[in-house]
Amino acid sequence: MLSLGIDSGTKSTKTLVLDIESGKVLALAQRTYGTIEGLPPGHVEQDPQTWLDAAEATIAECLEKIGKRRSEICAIGVGAQQHGLVALDEANQALRPAKLWCDVSTEPQCEEFNKKFGGPEGLIERIGNPMLPGYTAPKLLWLKENEPSNFARLTSVLLPHDYLNLWLTGERQIEYGDASGTGLMDVRTRKWCEPILKFIDPKLESMLPPLRSSKRPAGLLRSVLREKWGLAEDALVSAGSGDNMMSAIGTGNIRPGVVTVSLGTSGTICAFAEEPVIDPRGEVAAFCDATDHWLPLTCTMNVAVATEQVRELFGWDIPTIEKRVAAVPPGAGGILFLPYLQGERTPNLPASSGVFHGLTKENMKPDFMARAVVEGVTLGLAYGLRRFKDLEIVPAEIRLTGGGSKSAVWRQIATDVLGVPTVALKVTEGAALGAAIHGAWTYCQVKGKPISLEKLVDDLVLVEKKTRVEPGKAASLLYGELLLKGIDLTKKLRTAGYL
Repeated sequence: MLSLGIDSGTKSTKTLVLDIESGKVLALAQRTYGTIEGLPPGHVEQDPQTWLDAAEATIAECLEKIGKRRSEICAIGVGAQQHGLVALDEANQALRPAKLWCDVSTEPQCEEFNKKFGGPEGLIERIGNPMLPGYTAPKLLWLKENEPSNFARLTSVLLPHDYLNLWLTGERQIEYGDASGTGLMDVRTRKWCEPILKFIDPKLESMLPPLRSSKRPAGLLRSVLREKWGLAEDALVSAGSGDNMMSAIGTGNIRPGVVTVSLGTSGTICAFAEEPVIDPRGEVAAFCDATDHWLPLTCTMNVAVATEQVRELFGWDIPTIEKRVAAVPPGAGGILFLPYLQGERTPNLPASSGVFHGLTKENMKPDFMARAVVEGVTLGLAYGLRRFKDLEIVPAEIRLTGGGSKSAVWRQIATDVLGVPTVALKVTEGAALGAAIHGAWTYCQVKGKPISLEKLVDDLVLVEKKTRVEPGKAASLLYGELLLKGIDLTKKLRTAGYL
C-alpha cells in the first residue's frame, strides 16, 4: 500500500509517496512560490490557485517517479499552513486572495474582540485562546469592515488545507485540529463558539463547513483526478489538518513526553496532551491535534525567514553560511538579535521590528551578525519552551524537523539554546510524512482493517541517530543568560514604544 502526503506551506508545497510496508519514501517533489507583492505593511496574501497548481505539479512529478506503482496509492493526506482565510462565493470560487497566518493587518480587529469579550482573559475563558492577528476570526471581521462587497458575496469559509481537500474530493468540511486555530472554536468542547460567530456576523455559522472529527475521511478522491493520475479505485482523502498537526504525527509526537521543534520559515514547539492545556497568559496556544486529542503549541513568525534574509544580504550559499556561523563562538561576540522582522506572535508583538543590540567595531561583521541571527531566532523558540515548562510540559528529548534541522551547526545551537538533547528525523519533511501516515491510518480504519496510529508511527517515523546532540553546559548557561537579557530588552523597548 502506498500513501501520498502533501504539505502546502507559505513558500512551497512538498509532496511525497510513502510505502507503508517498507517505510521508504519512494518519491519527493517540491514547488516554491511567493506571496503577493506590493501590499501595505502587515498584509500577507496568496492566491489559493497557487496551492492547487503546486500540489498538482508535485503530485504529477511524484507519480512520474514511481511509474506503474501509482495504482497502489490508496490514500492521500493533506497538511497546510494554518489560519489562512479562504473566502469562497456560492460557486466555490475564491472571492479574493487568502490572508495568511503571518498577516498582522488585523490587529485593530483583535482589539475589537478584546473590548467585546473582556480582553485576552475573557477570550481564553470562552475559547481557550486569546485572539491573535494571525487567526482566522479577526480576518473575517477585517473582511466585513474593509471589503463589505466581498463579505456580502461570502458563502463559504475554508482554511487552506480544507480548500485543497475540496479540490481533491469535492466535499466541504473542517476538522478539529485546524479549526482550533481559527479563534472561532472552543477547544475544550470542540464546538463553534456562538458568541464569537455572532459578533462577527449573525450569518457566519451558515458559512462554516461541518465541524468533524479529525479521524473521519474527507471523502473519496474525485473520479476525474483518480482517472487522470491512475490511482486506486477506492483512493480516499483523509481529513488532514494544519501543517503543525501533521508535523506532530510525522515526528512521532503522538504520546506524552515527546516535544517537536520545527525550524522552518516560522518556528513551532508542540507537544501531545490527553486533555486541553490552557495557558492563562495565552502564550501557549491550546490547539487540538489530528487524532482528536490536543496539541499545546507556541509559534514564532521569524525563523528561516530571518536566516534566509541574512544569507541573501551577504550573498552566501547554504554551505557558506554554515561555515561562517560555525566559525563564531556562542554569543556572537556580544550581539543579541531580536528577530521580529515581520512582527511576532510569541511574544505577541504584531507591529514590532527586528533589533541588533550590542554592535561594536569589533563584531559588526558578517560572520558575527549571521551567528547572532541564528541564535536570535532560536532564542525566540526558547522563550516558548520556557512557557511550556511553566505549564509542566518538560521534554526529555526534542525532535527537530523543518529545513533548519538539516544543518549540523543549527542543530548544535538549538540544543545548547533549548538546553535539551535533540535529534533529527530520517525524513526531514515531517508535515508531508505525517500527512501520508494520517491518510494510510484513515484508509485502514475505513476498510475495516484498523492499524493503530502508534504502530504506524513507530514503524514509519525513524530518528537519525547520528544527528543526536547533547547540550554543552557552558553554552547552555550562556544562552540562558541571553534569553533573560532578550526578554528584558524586549519588555523595555515595548514599554518605551519602540517595539
